[in-house]
Amino acid sequence: MKHFLTMLIMISSLMISAQPSSNSEIKNGSVSGRVLDANLNEPLPYVNIVIKDAANKVITGGITTENGKFKIERIPQGDVTVSIQFIGYTTIDKPVKLTRGNYKVDLGDIKLQEAATGLDEVTVVAETSTIQQKIDRRVINVGKDLTTVGPTASDIMNNIPTVNVNVQTGDIALRGNPNVQVMVDGKLSNIPAAQLLRQIPSASIKQIELITNPSAKYNPDGMSGIINIILHKNVNIGFNGNLNVGLGYQLEPKFNSSIDMNYRNNKLNFYGSYGNNIADRQNFIKLAQVETGISQDIDLLDRNNSHLFKFGVDYYINDKNTFSVFTNQNFFDGGALGKTDIFFNDPADNQTQIIDNMSNNHSQQYNVNYKLDFDKEGHNIELEADFNMFEDDVERFNRFSGANTRPNFDEFTTTDRDRTTINLDYVNPLSETSKLEAGLQARLFNTDLAYNSDARVQNESGDYIPTSTSFDYERNIYSAYVSYSKQLEKWSYQLGLRGETVNVDAFALDTDLVNGTTTEIPFKNDYIQVYPSAFITYNPSEKNSYQFSFSRRVDRPGVGQVNPIPEFNTPLISQFGNQELEPQFTNSIEANYTRNLKKGSITAGVFYRLIEDEINQGVFVDRSALGSGRVILRIDNFDDTSAYGVEISSNYRPTKWWSFNASFDLYGRKQRGFAESLDPTIINPTESDIQLNKTEVDNLIINFRVFNNFKVTKKLSLSAFAMYRGKDTGLNFEVDPMYFVNLGLRYSFLEENRATFSLNFNNVFDTQEVNILSERPFRQEAEFIPEFKTIFASLAYRFGGGKYRAKSRKRRDNDEKSGGGFL
Repeated sequence: MKHFLTMLIMISSLMISAQPSSNSEIKNGSVSGRVLDANLNEPLPYVNIVIKDAANKVITGGITTENGKFKIERIPQGDVTVSIQFIGYTTIDKPVKLTRGNYKVDLGDIKLQEAATGLDEVTVVAETSTIQQKIDRRVINVGKDLTTVGPTASDIMNNIPTVNVNVQTGDIALRGNPNVQVMVDGKLSNIPAAQLLRQIPSASIKQIELITNPSAKYNPDGMSGIINIILHKNVNIGFNGNLNVGLGYQLEPKFNSSIDMNYRNNKLNFYGSYGNNIADRQNFIKLAQVETGISQDIDLLDRNNSHLFKFGVDYYINDKNTFSVFTNQNFFDGGALGKTDIFFNDPADNQTQIIDNMSNNHSQQYNVNYKLDFDKEGHNIELEADFNMFEDDVERFNRFSGANTRPNFDEFTTTDRDRTTINLDYVNPLSETSKLEAGLQARLFNTDLAYNSDARVQNESGDYIPTSTSFDYERNIYSAYVSYSKQLEKWSYQLGLRGETVNVDAFALDTDLVNGTTTEIPFKNDYIQVYPSAFITYNPSEKNSYQFSFSRRVDRPGVGQVNPIPEFNTPLISQFGNQELEPQFTNSIEANYTRNLKKGSITAGVFYRLIEDEINQGVFVDRSALGSGRVILRIDNFDDTSAYGVEISSNYRPTKWWSFNASFDLYGRKQRGFAESLDPTIINPTESDIQLNKTEVDNLIINFRVFNNFKVTKKLSLSAFAMYRGKDTGLNFEVDPMYFVNLGLRYSFLEENRATFSLNFNNVFDTQEVNILSERPFRQEAEFIPEFKTIFASLAYRFGGGKYRAKSRKRRDNDEKSGGGFL
């Protein structure tokens, strides 16, 4: 059964009184039944039931309960039409005649088919994407228009409302904030989010959920919420599969391919998949310190070579017992080759640094799941254990030439990380309109890092010495949650509470390999927190829906934020972690309104956040190189702050051949912090010359997106995507506005359109630029020039022909089905 989080987009509850005839007494009747998902054979809650008279006029209506049941009463006698409507499914109209002796009509089980799915198809993807606003999330049903815009999940994310991806780093942000949890099929991964998004083939994505105010059932991590990527899974009878291949190019080639297959027979379903992403990305970066005249040119080649494997088995023991197991294996081989040229006022002082960074990592995931269904429908208990291992070896070779050349040095970093998650979830429908859920969770996380360098650190005598740093970080979280939901005639609500106890134990050891001296940096942070949540919906009519929610969330410092090992080094800038970083807590309220139109829908929403002990980046003068213009970036806790936003999005189809998705969002945020500065005109500066500047910034960001689809023929479609991103002002930087246009086409061919060819041209008018201005610690200008103007071609083919679908496995965090595809 799909759980309480699957909320309505449109709902019918309009009541119009019938006028009785003056010649005879007219009795009222009722219509009842149950609505099921035709593929999963499971109840569908919150489905619209609309009653229309012979003139096709709405006379009354209602919605289904958590068990998929409905009963509409006080229907005037005569001929009526019962319309069963749910976004994403094909509408069913059933004629009913209420007459003497037939005033109570039971329609029995009514099975709805997904709108984009045919019985004889393996995984059929709709031509165009749609957006649904549910009670706690926005669901993007990914169509061919999105899966063909680029080879990976990272490529399509900028096309999603409220989501932004940093082109240079691949980091993702939701509602203008990078503190977001990225999940795949409801599960976290040890793979860094930027790497993960560049490894998931876009053709494997079924839905993307933007959960901006998660309930107590979810882990409370991530201030801006959760991005959950739901992948396709083949569970058809027989042998079925999909094959995809793509090639992109501007300055460097980018190749990807994927295949997924399944074999379903009787009680067993075997599924497996493989995908790769082999891509080089060229980046040019120009940095200039305006007052000193020092400039820096960086030429960076980013190399990625990843391979993902998955294999799993579902065993349907009987109608009440299901056992599943799967494993993911991810191999990555990549790195970056960069050249940094530093130009001074006197050319004789110019310097050059060559960086050759190589990374090899292997991620493993093992998952076991058992579900027991009791006799009462929707009453179940589920146990899941998930184990993740991540191993990474990084070698970085630094070579210097030019004036004042420092010694060449090499850096070696190894990472061993494991995460164990155990969930026990219980669901009990207390009645047709109420439900109780409870659960326990243990999350055990451990990271061991080791860093060695032969000449990175400069001692008091000015000599560069070899160093060794180790960092052990352990975090164990034990939590319990409970939630209660209740559905009334036009109102529904859900209340939840989650409690956690957190134990953090970290230890850093810095060793001077010349003198044999060591510096120990222990850190411990234990705390108990509770996270309440509340959701209320009101549905006055079939065309209007209102949602209100509240939740409390936390941003725990990530390993990279507390890691004392340098994340990167250049002659003018380095970035380190902060072992004393504290968690950041957020209280968030949100309200949304959805209006269902004849040819689409529109959703408007607002949110407000109160943020405690904000985590942000500080800029510090490097005290070991005063007067050199060198700075250090470090994450730190700042004062309490707030953020707010307004969002509007719409799906609309003006004509049969034209449809579009459009969105507008505005985000405001007050940031308070500090940054150090040093007057570049001072000769032989000392630490006393460093100024500490307290800063306060009111940042207002505006984004606008529109994705157009034009259906030329039954087989040929065209697309046009345009985006504008307004100025982004942070504590230490200001990013200029950016805008661009992407164009594409799709052509389907072969029997039943089993094959699709697509071609996309990004940044058609060459307008996409990234320009940054920084005032602290000194005025600097930066320009990033990555490969924006790319051409991407892909070919997709589906094979097999199973006509019956097996019951899918439940995904814990939202009770929807998953288990196949990648990761």
